[in-house]
Amino acid sequence: MSKPIPKTIEPADLPALAHAVIHADHFPVLATIDGTQPRVRPVSPVRTDGFTIYVANLRMYHKTYEIAANPNVELCYMDAQHNQVRVTGVAEIVTERAVLQEIWDANALMRQFLGSIDNPALIVYRIVPTCVRYMQEWALEYYTIPV
Repeated sequence: MSKPIPKTIEPADLPALAHAVIHADHFPVLATIDGTQPRVRPVSPVRTDGFTIYVANLRMYHKTYEIAANPNVELCYMDAQHNQVRVTGVAEIVTERAVLQEIWDANALMRQFLGSIDNPALIVYRIVPTCVRYMQEWALEYYTIPV
């Protein structure tokens, strides 16, 4: 079997291609560090603003402690065609009430599960991108997208 030849990508098309992958994958994988051990788990982002991703979390989850100790994280998205987007960034806790309210109002499952925006178990992380990379269907070549 011959190796597939990846399609040529115009640099101007990269942001749109990356956003399409992000919107197609409802459960990207979040990577954190637990001491010296990497940890990954699927998450369901509650908001996406460009390449800034918001993830809801419960304080009792172990990733809370991992992110507190080392806020450097990475999200990996993949679509049905195996195109990938990796958003490397820094996780910070969202404290702006207006942003939290917008996320709360837009997420019925969060409202049903947590009951109140003021539930002390709730943490929302904003993952601020430091690097965004796109890879086309196992082409083994990442394209960096300016952030």
